[in-house]
Amino acid sequence: MKKLLLVFDGNHFSEGAFKMANFLHEQEPMLITGVFLQPIDYRDMVGYSSLGVSTPISVTPYPTDETAITKNMAKFEERCEHAGMEYRTHRDTDMFALQELQKETRFADLMVLSSQLFYENISKDQPNDYLKKILRQTECPIILVPENYILPSKILLAYDGKADSVFAIKQFTYLFPQFYNWDSKLITLEEDGEEFPHQDLIEELAAKHFANLTLEMISDETRKTFHTWIKSHKDYMLITGAFGRTELSNIFSKSFLSDIIREHSIAVFVAHK
Repeated sequence: MKKLLLVFDGNHFSEGAFKMANFLHEQEPMLITGVFLQPIDYRDMVGYSSLGVSTPISVTPYPTDETAITKNMAKFEERCEHAGMEYRTHRDTDMFALQELQKETRFADLMVLSSQLFYENISKDQPNDYLKKILRQTECPIILVPENYILPSKILLAYDGKADSVFAIKQFTYLFPQFYNWDSKLITLEEDGEEFPHQDLIEELAAKHFANLTLEMISDETRKTFHTWIKSHKDYMLITGAFGRTELSNIFSKSFLSDIIREHSIAVFVAHK
């Protein structure tokens, strides 16, 4: 049995994240651990002097609706019991919320959170700074979901021949072997007339994990309409490597992933070493 973290921050209860956790549990029973965080990370409020030495400052706690958080925890427990899911609740009230969440990911197989609601009180322009930080700091794979989406039944594998993209593909297959028969499309970017990177090797690997696999090289012209294509294929889940790392090619860069997250169209699986 795998352990899944389901993350809620402040007063938010993400229906989209719970929907994904429930869906994954239906495929294979999991321990669902609800993590309930402070509505702000006070680490960002610590002051530093011009010499780089931290200076004491007076921090006024962000107003937390404890009643709302308690209600969200009760709602989570009720939903889990109704669905027959084994669950735990962690009320992480440490002032350094993202640090606590990073520690939680060290002891989990997977994390699911809302790419739309995650600390939207800090900024509704997703991915906001908090979401970017946890994408870099996480020690387990993440599934990001919008609030309104179609549950995936197909896989879109973002591949550029580099280690991060292959690592993400392998992590997904190790976590979800039950999706073997899903239609799967492995895409890469055509750059300067180069051939499909390590095509024989990636096809040899991926074909053993995806029964219905197709490979596609995206041209510059196709790339211009790729976001439009994704919007019309909302039954896919995108599998991609580390967020904002230089190893990723242009089509799978930070700006590409930010646009996908911002559009709130599909679920995104992110994994890195």
